[in-house]
Amino acid sequence: MPLDDAPTDLPLEAEEFLVWMSAERGRARNTIAAYRRDLTQYAAWLAARDSDILVVRHDDLVDWIADQRRDGAAPSSIARRLAAVRSLHRFLVTERHRDDDPTARLDGVRTPSGIPKPLTEDEVTSLLDAVTGHDALARRDRALLELMYATGARVAEVVGLSIGDVDFDHRMVRLYGKGSKERLVPYGGAAARALDEWFEKSGRAAMVPTQWKRRGDAEAVFLNQRGGRLSRQGVWLIIKKYGQRAGIESDLSPHVLRHSCATHLLDHGADLRIVQEMLGHASISTTQVYTRVSQERLWDVYRSAHPRAVGRSVA
Repeated sequence: MPLDDAPTDLPLEAEEFLVWMSAERGRARNTIAAYRRDLTQYAAWLAARDSDILVVRHDDLVDWIADQRRDGAAPSSIARRLAAVRSLHRFLVTERHRDDDPTARLDGVRTPSGIPKPLTEDEVTSLLDAVTGHDALARRDRALLELMYATGARVAEVVGLSIGDVDFDHRMVRLYGKGSKERLVPYGGAAARALDEWFEKSGRAAMVPTQWKRRGDAEAVFLNQRGGRLSRQGVWLIIKKYGQRAGIESDLSPHVLRHSCATHLLDHGADLRIVQEMLGHASISTTQVYTRVSQERLWDVYRSAHPRAVGRSVA
């Protein structure tokens, strides 16, 4: 019986694969539905050429990818379909429906790197305002989010911060980037106030354990509830928590805050070289992606606000 009793033209072996993905691998219903669509497209293409999943060869798959490109399919769509087909053929070999995997020697489909999707300034404000209260956890979370947005720090950099890396008087923080490359980054008044509150008696001191379990935890700027150094996963969960509380529907991650910091700096006239130095990019070309984001947002605002923008092409 096909999974979920859905109407399908899939071969029985492909149906077995979908059942296995659901029952054994625990894939979500939506994931299985997406696999079904992609495999149905693949099976239909094979059937039109008097082939099927049990006899298809490497050269046929090369033609399948080429046909999708000629039809104008996006590289990301082709890559997604190929991933589903690879999984299917590995399953067929494992279950001994086939002796060989025709996808084994296929090159991957290269997809262009996406332009980061930053939060709007209003969304950042909503995220930061979602931290309420003045208990130790709220103070930590507020300081963490304010500092990440203020500096554009990577998640590894912020969890690696030690107290000696923060210059409270001059509002500067020392970050250790990729390759342990060191840089000094300023932070503003909002982050300074949040950090000061975190380092008051009711903040970080309230989370200090009776005995430190790991060397270096005593110097950590941000602690977890057990008194150890806050982990990357911990930061992800904090950001997700307040994103949901703020009603932000887009996917949130530490990197989104970094993207948002850079984009908003450029929106307000910051020099590209300064932003490059602040983010710790080795190449200016890495920073220039934010220029494209900023320009796109500028055009969005222009089109919605200028009375004669509608119908005019962008120069």
